[in-house]
Amino acid sequence: MLRVSRPPAERDRGATSRPSRARSALFLAALAALGVGIWACWSVTVDDAYITYRYTTNLADGFGPTWNPGEDPVEGYTNFLWMLWHVPWVWLGIPLPMISKLTAAACAAAIVWVLATEPRSRTGAAAALGAFVLFLPTWIHVDSGLETAPFALVVLRAVVVTARLLRDRDTVVRPAELPALFLIAGMLRPDGILAVAPPLAVWLWLRRRDRRAWTALAVAGALGGAYMAWRWSYFGHSLPNTFYVKVGVEAATDGRWIRTTLALLLPLLLLAVAGLFRRTTAPLVALALASCLALYAIPALTAPAMDYLSRFAWHGFPVLCLAAAWTLDAVGRRRLAVAGAAVAVAWTSVAGFLQPDGPTMVNYGQDLHRVHIAIGLGLADTDLPADRQTVAMSDAGAIPYFSGWRATDYIGLNDERIGHGASPTDVLLADDPTVLIATGPTPELQTTSWNTDLPTAVGDRELVAVVRARPAYYQQVYADRDVADQVRTAIERRIAEADAATDGRFDQTYSRWVTRLLGLTG
Repeated sequence: MLRVSRPPAERDRGATSRPSRARSALFLAALAALGVGIWACWSVTVDDAYITYRYTTNLADGFGPTWNPGEDPVEGYTNFLWMLWHVPWVWLGIPLPMISKLTAAACAAAIVWVLATEPRSRTGAAAALGAFVLFLPTWIHVDSGLETAPFALVVLRAVVVTARLLRDRDTVVRPAELPALFLIAGMLRPDGILAVAPPLAVWLWLRRRDRRAWTALAVAGALGGAYMAWRWSYFGHSLPNTFYVKVGVEAATDGRWIRTTLALLLPLLLLAVAGLFRRTTAPLVALALASCLALYAIPALTAPAMDYLSRFAWHGFPVLCLAAAWTLDAVGRRRLAVAGAAVAVAWTSVAGFLQPDGPTMVNYGQDLHRVHIAIGLGLADTDLPADRQTVAMSDAGAIPYFSGWRATDYIGLNDERIGHGASPTDVLLADDPTVLIATGPTPELQTTSWNTDLPTAVGDRELVAVVRARPAYYQQVYADRDVADQVRTAIERRIAEADAATDGRFDQTYSRWVTRLLGLTG
């Protein structure tokens, strides 16, 4: 029978599921560490977040969730509830990145509370908390502007609720909670239903004779079905447009994502797996690992290119932290448990900083501000007629959001034509944008990028700006010749303002980040 009793070893160590003075101190220390990390990375808002903000703004302005108002809508976001959550704040005039960061920080604080209170031993709680709050990706993903932290909290809550039932069948659980979490997860991210499916299945089995549970599931299913029906009727496709692009462009089964994730989370994974061999923890850990495996299946098979700082592995990271804590709870020898906890925290925190894209991400906000945001604001400053306010680019985030121009995303994430097989070059020639922005590793125009023949697409447009983001990352801005001077002047002014407000460095190093935090540069 799926039931877990509390082992004597836990009682002997004085563990309790209720917050004690020592546990409260652990929670406050972890919360303080989390706060310092969030502050240190506060400037980071990833370019993809501005895609969601554009859809949110168009919805708030009465155009519906669409990329270009007045055109056939395309689903270029994958976080419906997150997009919807920001709508009221547009009406209130509050900057959307601030709302995203504060919301994600609150969700991260809730995760800290769960990791402080759910383990039965202080050693387990310390391991889970230390690994979570000292992990560089935690700080970045909370500040990124995306739905990562809220989604991770939903998955963690689903696992925790079901785990409590596994420990004690008489635990009071609201009949609607698991179905509601299942619905919320699926509307936060399309793969959310996979992550919550294992806890939901176990919960249904344990509550199979409770009519209220089945009624709640039916209601959640009806709401989810209505949402899917609306999506299909509004966008015309059953899956987000990004799915069709990423499966065709990024699909890979070479094991890169698996190797990176194993190296990053090895001690936590080993501790979790070890818990499968103890009767008292096996059901709990099996539940947690099943949820993580469901989450990790898609990125493991597709090796996503946009997986900065193991973003997709982080969705299940709090669950792994808790699973490792459960295993440590059952270790009878305190010194062995403390050693295991110390290794897990040290390895995870160091591995987070050793990731190759770590230095790039901590400086990301500065680089985005002086390039993408500056270009977008410069375009918005130009006094062009509405029908000439058209731009094409591959980085479809801050530039179209801040410009407010009609935008062609020639990667295809927000273009249904390209997403379903049209040639990006043909689409650009048909749209004939006033401004075309090419991204490349050098100041010179590349021959091809994202299956696009750039020289053909650029045509006789004039080069008006080359803006450097990083040592091998440039944005080249081309404009129609009759408006080239106006576009050049506006962009140059915004770039000068951004240069004055940022640190003036291009190196992707932690020293640049720390120097800026210490106030030693502008």
